[in-house]
Amino acid sequence: MTSTIPSNTPDQSSRRRRRWKPILVAALVLVIGGGWWALREGRPWLHGVQAYIFGFPMVVMDLTREASLAETPGEITAPMNQFGVMSKYPDASFRAVPRTGLDTLFACAWADLEKEPLVLSVPDTGGRYYVLALFYFWSNVFASIGKRTTGTGAKHFLIAGPGWQGATPGGVDGVYRSPTRIVWVNGQMQADGPPECLAVMALQKQYKLTPLSAWAQPYTPPVRVPVPAGLDTKTPPVQRIQKMEAGEFFGRFARLMKDNPLAAADAPTLKKLARLGIEPGKDFDIKQADPHIARALHRSMLAFKLLEKGVKKLTTKDGWIVIPQNFANYGTDYLTRAGIAMIGLGGIQRPDVVYPTAFLDMHDKPLDAGKSYLLHFEKSQLPPTQATWSVAMYDPAGYYVPNAINRFALSAWMPLKYNTDGSLDIYLQTDSPGADQEANWLPAPKQGPFNLTIRVYWPKPEVLNGTWNPPGVRIAP
Repeated sequence: MTSTIPSNTPDQSSRRRRRWKPILVAALVLVIGGGWWALREGRPWLHGVQAYIFGFPMVVMDLTREASLAETPGEITAPMNQFGVMSKYPDASFRAVPRTGLDTLFACAWADLEKEPLVLSVPDTGGRYYVLALFYFWSNVFASIGKRTTGTGAKHFLIAGPGWQGATPGGVDGVYRSPTRIVWVNGQMQADGPPECLAVMALQKQYKLTPLSAWAQPYTPPVRVPVPAGLDTKTPPVQRIQKMEAGEFFGRFARLMKDNPLAAADAPTLKKLARLGIEPGKDFDIKQADPHIARALHRSMLAFKLLEKGVKKLTTKDGWIVIPQNFANYGTDYLTRAGIAMIGLGGIQRPDVVYPTAFLDMHDKPLDAGKSYLLHFEKSQLPPTQATWSVAMYDPAGYYVPNAINRFALSAWMPLKYNTDGSLDIYLQTDSPGADQEANWLPAPKQGPFNLTIRVYWPKPEVLNGTWNPPGVRIAP
């Protein structure tokens, strides 16, 4: 049951080159017109931009891990090697990660495989849909556990790090090898409304990580694990990374590469990093770097803006971003990997969830709270799913928008009002569309831009092969 990571197809490689083109063109302009600066710092700047985009996901992962640490398990937060379990849906105050959903409750753990493998135990969910995605530290998913892949019975899985060599113990149903020391176990379990939350929480509290040395013996995790002093567990990770100086960013990145090695396909990038003085596991002090390289790296931090623009320029259909085939398994498509880490770290493989996202209406105009919109699904166009689906609204940073009725998503389990022909109208606007349509109202902010994400859990084949696409968002009549 060891998982493998698929390589890029030629089409994916071609799309990747097109996405890098604006960065390379900008660099060429600077080299041609920049004179002495271009000769001394142009190439280091370009390599710095590429290094920033390459390292961005792992740095965000590390900041997210820090924000998730707590002395005892709580809502999402927990010590290393223990689960934090949600007891209720997140609301507009939730800032741990952007772009969360409201169809499932989350249970997450950060697993450290440095000393030995861990055994992940899951309970019998009685047929309830759940998924546990295993992320290695470069933000790729290397395994998926749950109803779609392993069923809903009680099972035990061994998670081993890259250097482990040993025999698989008895009583284990599968083995998954992580390419990196740190693994993010990101779990979701379907909860169709608040009345189901207690039952779901009780099931997810049965998730357990046991050190291999304690397997098949009574084991109780540490009761209190001190959080390292000085960690910022309050500021959202993406906000933290925006405030970083180049020395802090690239210094952390170099340290993280020690225990979280690059893939063989990353060798060309490793050479570029070495030219900047950034080498896996070695301390990087920007104050000791060549002054030209140091200045270039400081300028390269502006690449964050490139990520913002790049995400919004991904291929769209009727205003919806088309989720790439390599989602959650990015290979050498570093730009897409970094862009997804910025707007929605934790997105899992397409066979488990598909996330069409719209910043634009069907006419490619930005969604704006000053207008009223309609999302109309014909009966045949409703999201094809083997689990559930929803539509959620977010602010530009990917967080829920506070509103008077505390509604942040419309889900299939809700008492939606369907038309007589089986079609469905969803109203996206600031003010109520009227009492008779309020069940289908997803409140927009009072002003400014917003965006939408449709979630289709365990999508049917027509979603994965592109036969089904969501309808465009239109201006309400």
